[in-house]
Amino acid sequence: MLKVAIAGASGYTGIELVRILSAHPSARISMISSRQQKGLRFDDFCPALMRHCDLVFEDTDPEKLASSSDLVFTALPHEASMGMIPGLLDRGVKVVDLSADYRLKDPEIYGKWYSAHKTPGLLKEAVYGLPELYAEKIRTARLVANPGCYPTSVILAVAPALRHALIDPETIIADSKSGVSGAGRGLSLGAHFCEVNEGFKAYKVAEHRHTPEIEQELGILAGRPVTISFTPHLVPMSRGILSTVYSNLNKGVGAGDVEEAFRGFYKDARFVRLSNPGNLPVSLQVRGSNYCDLGWRVDERTGRLIVISVIDNLTRGAAGQAVCNMNIMCGLPEDAGLQEAPWQP
Repeated sequence: MLKVAIAGASGYTGIELVRILSAHPSARISMISSRQQKGLRFDDFCPALMRHCDLVFEDTDPEKLASSSDLVFTALPHEASMGMIPGLLDRGVKVVDLSADYRLKDPEIYGKWYSAHKTPGLLKEAVYGLPELYAEKIRTARLVANPGCYPTSVILAVAPALRHALIDPETIIADSKSGVSGAGRGLSLGAHFCEVNEGFKAYKVAEHRHTPEIEQELGILAGRPVTISFTPHLVPMSRGILSTVYSNLNKGVGAGDVEEAFRGFYKDARFVRLSNPGNLPVSLQVRGSNYCDLGWRVDERTGRLIVISVIDNLTRGAAGQAVCNMNIMCGLPEDAGLQEAPWQP
């Protein structure tokens, strides 16, 4: 039985990790940590998971985390993970990091969007944890950088079209909508009920931190630097992301080429589902699951490809994908602990 610890188990992502791992057939949660909740039982903190986890929150101490586990999930704020991860790796523990600290390969770009990177030597080693693109590298990694929620939805939406050179990479526009849980569990005025209910707003327009992460991965797929327009929105629902991604088709590319590219690219992808002709994905149909559902239309009038991508931001966009990465890293079936069907309604 694989022993796993969760550093930062009191946020929405940490709670989702506990929910998934408490039913995992081959993994056992050995320790949970939270400096703010230290000494409190998890099921008192989160009564919804009573009878699923009765561990007590401990201090976030790297030595204790390492000594109790084979793998650690670091569900910590950006810039906090990098202070802890080198010590965990030095103690022989594998790490899946859910912050942004190791997603970007260029320390200068990280510094521009976050702060000066304290451990830039690990950036080249860290594997970007999108299984559909990097499963083989994840299999032998000791540090996996779990992708962000918006990047997961956008990258998967256009990966086949870029890999097969069906679209002009300079014309990509990503318009994304997220549930309020994407803002985290901490208190903020913008996430209060009265500020969100019956409202729909764009935020961090032309300055969202997920932009360089998306551009990095799309550039790798395209084989050249890519610059996109990315606009996130907040919608009055608890969880879920719907991204609509627009791009100009290259000359001579038709609907049949797009269909063939998507079907071929994802034919063996356990957690990508392609919509049947006539249907488009809905965020509700992936709720609580590790699926990314994709659908598309070719607009012959404008010569554009329009792809609709839906994920649950807390599962496929965070904890579920992290568990999937753990499974691959540790030689377990990719879908171990992730076979539950989406919640309906």
